[in-house]
Amino acid sequence: MVTDNLSRRLNFWLLLLLAASLLMPPALALAADAELLDRIVAVVNDDVVLQSELDQEIVSIKQKLAQVGAEDIPGDEIRKQALERLILEKLQLAEAKRIGATVDDETLLMAMNRIAQQNGLSLDELAAALKEQGMSMDEYRDELRKEITLQRLRNREVMSGIQITKAEVDNYLAHAEDNPGGRDAYHLRHILVPTPEGASSEEIAAARKQAEDIIRRLKNGEDFATLASRYSAGQQALEGGDLGWLEAGQVPTLFIKDLAGMGRGEVRGPYQAASGFHIIKLEDYKGGDKNIIKQTHARHILIRTDELTSDQDARNRLEQLYQRIQGGEDFATLARAHSDDKGSAIKGGDLGWVNPGDLVPKFEEVMNDLPINGLSKPFRTQFGWHIVQVLDRRNHDATEEVKRDKAKQALRKRKADEALQLYLRKLRGQAFVETRLDDNY
Repeated sequence: MVTDNLSRRLNFWLLLLLAASLLMPPALALAADAELLDRIVAVVNDDVVLQSELDQEIVSIKQKLAQVGAEDIPGDEIRKQALERLILEKLQLAEAKRIGATVDDETLLMAMNRIAQQNGLSLDELAAALKEQGMSMDEYRDELRKEITLQRLRNREVMSGIQITKAEVDNYLAHAEDNPGGRDAYHLRHILVPTPEGASSEEIAAARKQAEDIIRRLKNGEDFATLASRYSAGQQALEGGDLGWLEAGQVPTLFIKDLAGMGRGEVRGPYQAASGFHIIKLEDYKGGDKNIIKQTHARHILIRTDELTSDQDARNRLEQLYQRIQGGEDFATLARAHSDDKGSAIKGGDLGWVNPGDLVPKFEEVMNDLPINGLSKPFRTQFGWHIVQVLDRRNHDATEEVKRDKAKQALRKRKADEALQLYLRKLRGQAFVETRLDDNY
């Protein structure tokens, strides 16, 4: 396989050299010399990483390091990390293209409009804001396309295979409740000293020694964020290893028991796992609060619009039903006979107890403005025309439901992070990669 890859690389570069010799007029010799300044620093399968790309990535990394106060990282460390990030990015983009997980112009425009709207801007105003930050609209468009492409690839190749079972949620919650002192969330920093897939005993020993040396330096007072930015292979390395706040059940079982008894600012490790050796620092922790939400018990009648029922016809039918209810006819009976929401119609239009955010915004707005036993006039949502009646309201302790929902999210994120690391290692291990950095750069 390596021989085939090498043969493909040689053929690829021979073709490029031949094309260059045939197409480049002598008058362009000086321009060609200038172009050589943007040299190739890595070959990645059929793609390359250029010096200009590496320079740009180094600037980006330095800016992130400055934000976390880690500005004393040696230049060669930053350069190696920047190159590895670009290599992984090239591999992912190539794989996305291979499987068709690309982004068309219409999708990209919709994403840009959505981002602009979320920031209260028009596209022209977004362009002006980007210009102030030193980025053109074309550059932003390219970066956004890349970001969406990578997300699509990960959703398809990583997220789609992740399943969360009831037993896992139960175990997560039981595990989270084992924390002494009522701790159920932790603010962590993290360093991962990686080991390659199929690492030899010598490679594992070297990684362990490096992790132990980092712990020694931390205990001697060196800054965690600086060391994380320099040595960690974790995804938050450039943020100083900051993982933010994690629910207790979201913390890997590898070190949750230690965390439950650690003090703020304490460092522990190294913890050995398949990906390498982990070091953690507990920045802070907190207990859980009850989640009391206001629920509404409501029922409704829906008339949909379609090819046979115009918008005006739907509204007229609902006006008549509204008048009949006002005249004393039974809401539930009319809902069973006339509502197009078949799921609730068989229950007399009853939606049960609904939480904030369960229903579309317009429906909730109308429902929330009604008193108990209040009946709305006909109103429209994207589903058609409705009338809604509020039967009751209550404050509900949704702590358990919220915990289970958070548990599902945390488990999904944990599995996704682990699966992504394995996926990237697999891509990297199967690729032909030749780096061309020189020590004098």
